[in-house]
Amino acid sequence: MNIRILGSAATAIALLASMPADAASISLSATLRDFSASHSDFEANPIAGHVAGLASYTLDADGKPTFSGADGTGNVANAASFAQWYRDVPGVNTPYTINLTLEETAPGSGIYSYANSSFFPLDAITGATEGNPHNYHFTLELETSFTYQGGEVFNFTGDDDLWVYIDGKQCIDLGGVHGAMSGACNLDSLGLTVGEDYSFKLFFAERHTTESNFKVQTTILLEDTSIPEVPEPGMLGLLGLGLVGMGALRRRR
Repeated sequence: MNIRILGSAATAIALLASMPADAASISLSATLRDFSASHSDFEANPIAGHVAGLASYTLDADGKPTFSGADGTGNVANAASFAQWYRDVPGVNTPYTINLTLEETAPGSGIYSYANSSFFPLDAITGATEGNPHNYHFTLELETSFTYQGGEVFNFTGDDDLWVYIDGKQCIDLGGVHGAMSGACNLDSLGLTVGEDYSFKLFFAERHTTESNFKVQTTILLEDTSIPEVPEPGMLGLLGLGLVGMGALRRRR
């Protein structure tokens, strides 16, 4: 009988952490950036409604959207203030990383969904809400890739700003401070080639102290980009016992 001995507990932990918890889900790493209400684009004169064309149709050299409106449009002060939304800027925002998991709606359906009508992920991370019921002032940036199969769609419902870019080109534009609204992208309309890999980027902003909705439903098989979570202490103990047991068996042999 051949027994493969893992060299260290760290190796075993890494292997376990890399195993998907559920094959019927897609977990995506996302960057949150926490802003304060004092930022020029957050909370100031918040009622604007949906404003199309705030963000550029294509991404810049850093893979970020740029501001395309006139100064003040959509409650965005200017291009410089908008450039801070999806970049780490010390003294302006604080970045955090979370995993966002899309679950298959039914076994074998190929439809993946995430829905949260109270989407305030920073509440549990920072505990700081500026005296509000939740931490409302933040952006979210998500980047992954996929292999185009043909027939895929991506649907989003939420508030406030939301832009989706596929292959570096905008396919959903829900900019502005507004209530929950929906947008959809039919990938067959984008001129993609079946079997080729393409980038997928999503940019979201919650800018006003009312509600925060975030709902995704898609048939795109997005590449899992989740960051492995540290195993629970109990799991670490079991790993240690398993390694000790394997060592003892090796000595007996």
